[in-house]
Amino acid sequence: MTYDLFIGDRTFSSWSLRGWLMFEKFAIPHRVRMIGLYSGTMAADLAPLAPARTVPAMRTPEGDVLTDSLSMAETLAERHPGSGLWPADRAARAAARNLVTEMHSGFTALRSNCPNDISRQWIGYEPPAAVLADLQRIETLWSYARNIAGSSGPWLCGDYSLADVFYAPVACRIATYGLPVGAAARTYVNAHLSDPAFLNWKVEAGSESYDPHPYQLPLEQRAFPAAI
Repeated sequence: MTYDLFIGDRTFSSWSLRGWLMFEKFAIPHRVRMIGLYSGTMAADLAPLAPARTVPAMRTPEGDVLTDSLSMAETLAERHPGSGLWPADRAARAAARNLVTEMHSGFTALRSNCPNDISRQWIGYEPPAAVLADLQRIETLWSYARNIAGSSGPWLCGDYSLADVFYAPVACRIATYGLPVGAAARTYVNAHLSDPAFLNWKVEAGSESYDPHPYQLPLEQRAFPAAI
């Protein structure tokens, strides 16, 4: 039972990272199909997957097409109930769903001002007030989830779950732009930055090159950090 997973450029596509982690972290067999998100071929590449217009998308072994990360997550959890995508504990599961849905629909200031980029870290970036407000809300949600789940480990709701899948690109953005967060949030970000699956994604992203490189800022830059 192997799925086809359609993703965009690993360097920049935060939603593709989420889609890939759903499979990679929960050992669900899949084949990766690359979509030309930054090469301009995305519409043609996705044409056989109508009505999909964005990445990630997936095709089940039976041929059903899922066109959004949240529909993918729910379908995989339904089809693989023992995989642990959602926490087993009722209260932790409710908290995880709250976090996932708010991430799916919110934090537009963080997304628009801080494009996902796993290739470098900017030095001296000053986030606008709206980004700081998003960060404050994110830290509130992370603390809430840990308290509900009684989590003392690296992840939000006990074992690694879809909540962590959906916030992995947030950890990436915090590292890329040196965004100000508290000690507990830094520890959580570093758990993502050192996670073997995330490191594998980063290695694959290193094979991608761009000329010119998107999302330039008038700031100094250095290599993407191993920790913050």
